[in-house]
Amino acid sequence: MTNPVRRILDYYEADNPGCKANLARMLLHGRLGGTGKLVILPVDQGFEHGPARSFAVNPPAYDPHYHFRLALDAGCSAYAAPLGMIEAGADSFAGQLPLILKLNSANSLMFDKEGATQAVTAGIDDALRLGCGAVGFTLYPGSDNAYSMMEELRELAAEAKAAGLAVVVWSYPRGGELSSAAETALDVVAYGAHMACLLGAHIVKVKLPTDRLDQPEAKKAYDKAGFDGSTLAKRVAHVVQSCFNGRRMVIFSGGAAKEDLNAVYDEARSIRDGGGWGCIIGRNSFQRPHDEAVTMLTTIMDILAGRA
Repeated sequence: MTNPVRRILDYYEADNPGCKANLARMLLHGRLGGTGKLVILPVDQGFEHGPARSFAVNPPAYDPHYHFRLALDAGCSAYAAPLGMIEAGADSFAGQLPLILKLNSANSLMFDKEGATQAVTAGIDDALRLGCGAVGFTLYPGSDNAYSMMEELRELAAEAKAAGLAVVVWSYPRGGELSSAAETALDVVAYGAHMACLLGAHIVKVKLPTDRLDQPEAKKAYDKAGFDGSTLAKRVAHVVQSCFNGRRMVIFSGGAAKEDLNAVYDEARSIRDGGGWGCIIGRNSFQRPHDEAVTMLTTIMDILAGRA
């Protein structure tokens, strides 16, 4: 146990020892262990975007074991994936790294813009059976189906916490009248992150916010407060502020694969400088050759830890 990890665990005042132990396991595992920072490898994109768009550029990534090994070789804090991906390597890699079972998923063949939602594809019993320490759930604030998703999350989160599992919420504003540009507007991202905290998330995952402000009333509030969101680090800091003033961990998505690694590293520096807890990086990792991905991930971790 380290002081940064102990301080983070103290923020979770209502949780049982099981939840805190699983949070600690992620925070103490891998290259960032003990620093209070996290880098998680998520591989749910095969469900979301299809296998060709996810893995064809790097064919070894069709094998679920590839992702377990990548997370281990890079020293990631945890590995997150849907049921089938974790089942395919659960025995071979049992106990070697913290696992997060993604409980719901969507697919690009069926997409309702206004009523965006996801199907629940796994349960708490699956997470316990597979040795996972946490569960993940995607929420679409703004969707016409958002209230149903919130009710699903409430039930699953209560069951998970009772079993000592941590809860990670992917909070992606989408649907309703939100435009694509609005989905990453600063005020909208911060709102979605705050809702995830209100719904009981231990860890919140959001996209990096742009300097756009989408809600007129929110813009008035920012203007009155003299808010400055001119840099990514300042916008990250505001999202952290929206997560109970930093009492809940918030990590940021790596998004689509980028050719320019300097852009990836610059984002990591902004997350660090803005007080974010880290990154959750999928396509930017597994769509690269293994050794290149390991180098990229370890560099990001060194940046987040202040070593680079």
